[in-house]
This record gives sequence, structure tokens and C-alpha cells, in this order.
Amino acid sequence: MSKFRIAPGPVAAHAFSLGLKAGATLGLTVIASLYWFGHINLLLVGYALVVLFPVYLVFVAAGLSVWLGYSKDSTSLRPVYRRQ
Repeated sequence: MSKFRIAPGPVAAHAFSLGLKAGATLGLTVIASLYWFGHINLLLVGYALVVLFPVYLVFVAAGLSVWLGYSKDSTSLRPVYRRQ
């Protein structure tokens, strides 16, 4: 029995974009609120924005891609042939 895979459509692309924007907004809100309430200083805010925030966005994008069906596995690979 073979797997039947349906490619994600434009609604999934919109949901991915919206989810990435929501995740970025949430991350920036957390960093800003930690600074506002005095839990971190300005140096740590810069570190969080430059180093931690991009890594967080990669994890958000990876989670959204798996959830929305963009993830691929070895069954979706096709052989590639070079013309001679």
C-alpha cells in the first residue's frame, strides 16, 4: 500500500506566513516585556535579538512546516538522471 501525499496549497502557505508572523510577534513581545519589567538588561536584549531570536524563528518555521505538511521524507525523493 503506497502513501498518498497531497501537496500543501495556498491556504497552507498563508497559514505558514501568518504563523511565522505570530511567532515573531510573540518572541519580540517576550523580549520586550522581560526588558520592561527589569528581568534582563539592554546587553542581554541585544544578545537575544541577534543570537537567540533567529534560532527561535528557525524552530518556529520548522514546527509550522511539519504541522502544515511541508515536511518531506525519503518516500518523496525521486531519482535524478543526467543526459549523456
